[in-house]
Amino acid sequence: MSKLVRHSALRFAVRAVLGMAALSAGATALAQESSGLTAAQQQAQVEEIVVTGYRQSLSLALDQKREAVGAVDAIVAEDIADFPDLNLAESIQRVPGVSIARDAGEGRQISVRGLGPQFTRVRINGMEAMSANGGTDAAGGTNRDRSFDFNTFASELFNSITIRKTSSAETEEGSLGATVDLRSARPFDYEGFTVVTGAQASYNDISEDIDPRGAFLISNTFGDGRFGALLSLAYTERKLLDEGASTVRWQNALTAAGTVEPLAAFSPLSDAPGVTVDQLNRAFRPRIPRYDIYEHDQERLGVTGSLQWQVTDRTLLSLDGMFAKFDAERREIFLEAPVFSANGAAAINNVKVRQAQIDSSGSLVYGVFDDVDIRSEARFDKLKTDFTHLTLEGTHSFSDTLRVRGLVGYSEAEHDNPVQTTLLFDRADVDGYTYDFRGNSRLPLISYGNAPVDSASAWTLSQIRLRPQSSSNTFKTTSFDVAWDVNDAVTVKAGPQYKKFEFDTTSKVRSNGSTTAQESVISTAVRAISIADYSQLTGISNNLSVPNGTATRWIIPNIEAATRLFGLNDRSLFPLGIEPALGNNYSIEEEDLGGYVQADYKTEVWGRPLRANLGVRYVETKQTSSGYTFTSGSPLLTTVERTYDDTLPSLNVAIDVTDNFVIRAAAAKVMVRPNGGGQGTGLGILAPGASTQISGANKTVTAGNPLLDPYRAKAYDLSFEWYFAKDSLLSLALFKKDIQSFVQIVRATDSFSNNPLGLPDSVALAACGAAIPDPATCLSGWQFALPTNTDGGDLTGFEISYQQPFSFLPGFWKNFGLILNYTGVESEIEYLSQTGAVVARTDLTGLSKSAYNATLYWENEAFSARVSAAYRDDFLTLVPGRNLNDVEGTIETLSIDASSTWSVTPNLDLTLEALNLTDEFQDQYLDSSGNRLSYYHHQGRQYLLGARYKF
Repeated sequence: MSKLVRHSALRFAVRAVLGMAALSAGATALAQESSGLTAAQQQAQVEEIVVTGYRQSLSLALDQKREAVGAVDAIVAEDIADFPDLNLAESIQRVPGVSIARDAGEGRQISVRGLGPQFTRVRINGMEAMSANGGTDAAGGTNRDRSFDFNTFASELFNSITIRKTSSAETEEGSLGATVDLRSARPFDYEGFTVVTGAQASYNDISEDIDPRGAFLISNTFGDGRFGALLSLAYTERKLLDEGASTVRWQNALTAAGTVEPLAAFSPLSDAPGVTVDQLNRAFRPRIPRYDIYEHDQERLGVTGSLQWQVTDRTLLSLDGMFAKFDAERREIFLEAPVFSANGAAAINNVKVRQAQIDSSGSLVYGVFDDVDIRSEARFDKLKTDFTHLTLEGTHSFSDTLRVRGLVGYSEAEHDNPVQTTLLFDRADVDGYTYDFRGNSRLPLISYGNAPVDSASAWTLSQIRLRPQSSSNTFKTTSFDVAWDVNDAVTVKAGPQYKKFEFDTTSKVRSNGSTTAQESVISTAVRAISIADYSQLTGISNNLSVPNGTATRWIIPNIEAATRLFGLNDRSLFPLGIEPALGNNYSIEEEDLGGYVQADYKTEVWGRPLRANLGVRYVETKQTSSGYTFTSGSPLLTTVERTYDDTLPSLNVAIDVTDNFVIRAAAAKVMVRPNGGGQGTGLGILAPGASTQISGANKTVTAGNPLLDPYRAKAYDLSFEWYFAKDSLLSLALFKKDIQSFVQIVRATDSFSNNPLGLPDSVALAACGAAIPDPATCLSGWQFALPTNTDGGDLTGFEISYQQPFSFLPGFWKNFGLILNYTGVESEIEYLSQTGAVVARTDLTGLSKSAYNATLYWENEAFSARVSAAYRDDFLTLVPGRNLNDVEGTIETLSIDASSTWSVTPNLDLTLEALNLTDEFQDQYLDSSGNRLSYYHHQGRQYLLGARYKF
């Protein structure tokens, strides 16, 4: 769908919504007039209608929004297993301004108002937490940032989500996008003894597996309702087949200065008709054109428990615990040609181009080549995440005007990737190799010439990669709040808070105690084993429409057999160490001590109710960063400490202009502690030192900067909300973020000899070792990533939201309802080169300029159904892009889901749900003009049939 068509559709939708709202408001007024009742009497009569199910959850959420002082959106579930979506991120994306990023076919992280997941802070039961999983490389790999992985949790564990888009002094710092509050169920949420259970069978049309999903809750109160206990469980199994094509970026043979790098050039013997060798070298070529198969096997378990004690009528204690366990196995399979990314005489310099076509963007979209080195790659991961969260909260009212609240909590997320094993089969000098993007820019024709890729005898074992890794983060929090009602109009709140955050990550690879890459070192004993003993045949399924002539079946390494035959788990045979992977071994500790003072006001202006809060929060952050450098033949741990502080004033105002019209305004200073900002390096940007790493043809240098300043910004918000009918809303919100301090990862590709850190060539030569023995080839084509503070820029946007049950219509039609929202965002950030020059003025990474959600539902006492659409515009992921591409980004997505519920009895519901009905592809690209393939995958449609029973 073109942007012109989408914008025309948006204009039509806005006009239709305004007309519907006017019709509804007019119908309501006419009904009041004809009945002879006052507005208050009419409202009282309306409120006698009992609303249940999905419509009730919308009504409760709308009530929360209307009563809040700041900009708040909420999602409410009446019971366990009754959340509007199966995944928390999928549910949150229905909120205006929220977009999600997916991994393995489900929502993993969220962005709010154009700001990526690293700028959104998540609290569980009132305490900040971070959940970190491991993902595919295309989805960011292991999460080492401040972002929250929502796919750790089953949605059944929570009964409400609140998204706070404006800041107040009583809410702790750390958010530039939003603060998301997740709340699990408590026993006092229910009336006495309650048991709810639900079960579903899930079917995916690509993997063709049926997987179980279940939930259970039991809750009761005792002692005349003064004691309560609750336990809930949620369990999910999921198998997924994920197929597509990728390129690991595109590159040409040019240096940063625009001259041809001889070691990155095609053979001078290339003789493609109508194309010169110089044109071939200046054109962008896919670095590793390939087809991919990912097989996911996931198991998710969640447990929550809650104890509540109403000690007196004025004192309440609540103890909440949560444990989540996410286990997964993932297999990644590729058939590829890595030679286009490898410099040197034995690699790209030997490749002869026989036929070629270069398009108008300078991309080599078609070629027939001789002397191409090809590869069959297989990777196996075991992944495990354990999340533990405990909070003890107490509230006490000393009088009707003086209250206190205390909270202590502990949160821990342990992610372990103990097995990450990759085996590579290579075949050199293949003639007649062909790739062709002309007919399909995302699913190219790839054929392998004279290589029998489906025969074990065609291949040679070239690399054994062992890369176990882990990450761990903990939060320890203590807070105390006092609230004093000075009079009926003014409440003063104040309190201190202490928070300690600790993050630690490790990574090991094959090592001989030095930084020299060992992954291509293979013993004589291993080479003597026949490849036929540890290989198997695989292929692409019929669910991917690849061009005729593409190789779809090939031999891959059998990692299970190789592990047994080679003794890959024997560390005396395959020793591991941190030396070649120092950049992923570091720790960050932050101790935050702060407090706030806030005054809440309730008054009248011109006879209309006004609510406001005005406050200031002060916080001091003591940061301790530790990282490694390789010095005098061994890793040297370096630790750097620093302290910085922030004073953060905030103001929120809401005025009821009429009984049904609310205007809100907000202003605040906000801060977010330094992180990778979605630019691929995580919290390693704060670790001191620099490290080199060799992975195949990729040669990288990453450095940290423990003296980085936080992101700092001024945030402004103005909204207009018209509650034109019961459970209905039409609103417009305007917002602006003046980002005054930004963190950018400055990237460059150059010879190691020109590195900006002053490292000697010996560092690179030691890292290359036997993997890249030629010194000239070793020193060429390094990628550098260096973090720095920049001036940032402005982000502005608006949200339009419409929600209405069509209860004013007659008969069958009154059971319909509609929810629409649209968000438009603009930003301009200056991106710098390693020399400090501005190389781009463009959008903030992770920002989609347009996003909308639409839900049409129908519901009565016995049956409900709804269909939802979620659209997200293109967004950038890296600026500038790597390998001389100006940007890297992700193409727009439109996801459509549907669900229905039949209430067989007041206690029994049967459910049918369908997710990703259009089988939307994840589409990542390179270069704003070239739109070159980076990653293009799909995971299929998901269907779920289930039942829910409440005792």
